[in-house]
Amino acid sequence: MSPPSAAEAFQPRAHWAPTTPFRRLLFSLRLTADLQMNTVDRDLRRRLAGFAGKILDVGCGNSPFRHLLDPATSTYQGIDVPQADSFGYRNPDTVYFDGRVIPFADGSFDAVMCTEVLEHVADPTDLIREMHRVLKPGGFAVITIPWSARFHYQPHDYHRYTPSMLGLLFGGFARCTVTPRGTDLTSIASKIVVAYLRNLLRLKPAGFLDWVLVPLRLLIALIGIPFLAGALLLGHAGIRFGLGSPDDPLGYTVVVTK
Repeated sequence: MSPPSAAEAFQPRAHWAPTTPFRRLLFSLRLTADLQMNTVDRDLRRRLAGFAGKILDVGCGNSPFRHLLDPATSTYQGIDVPQADSFGYRNPDTVYFDGRVIPFADGSFDAVMCTEVLEHVADPTDLIREMHRVLKPGGFAVITIPWSARFHYQPHDYHRYTPSMLGLLFGGFARCTVTPRGTDLTSIASKIVVAYLRNLLRLKPAGFLDWVLVPLRLLIALIGIPFLAGALLLGHAGIRFGLGSPDDPLGYTVVVTK
């Protein structure tokens, strides 16, 4: 795995679990502005509510959703590839593996979660087969996958899966449901937010032309505040009330049972 592309203008920021008051504030703000993460958090909360058992987090990064589990009734284990630290992910509790063979015995876990990872796996069939193998009979897995998302963590971004393809990929499980996360209006709102943030990042000049354009970019940022607020309201309405079409969502959540 080669290092991140220097040409990636707006690489996704690493997720951090809300483990301190400051990080809880940042996490709440991110759930407001980052509609992708909002929908992932929303679906995980719904599926993991009341979970008691042993869960494996595949491609865990900084374990941003570990806090959704009750530590009194749940046992958490994260795994990731060693190269994850090149993208800002460093977690001392992580077990590192080759990205294909999960280093645990058959039937080791009651549940598996895998959030926004499979698009970065060139051929996911082996990894999905491994998720099935390490699950106990009757265990479940929750997998989230983006649909409307920019080319990110370049060049290691390979797929955008339709529900039809997801049904085929997870066909080895006894039960599989695929649900959209948000609607087309949520996707449009997310892109407006990304465009706004990209403009803000350019307020830090990198060259002579950037210095010249700073006043213009600052003016755009100020004028754009009402549009940004409107986009966020529209995006959250798509998530909460299903406003818009589910055929072009931010992503999909797959829930499977072994």
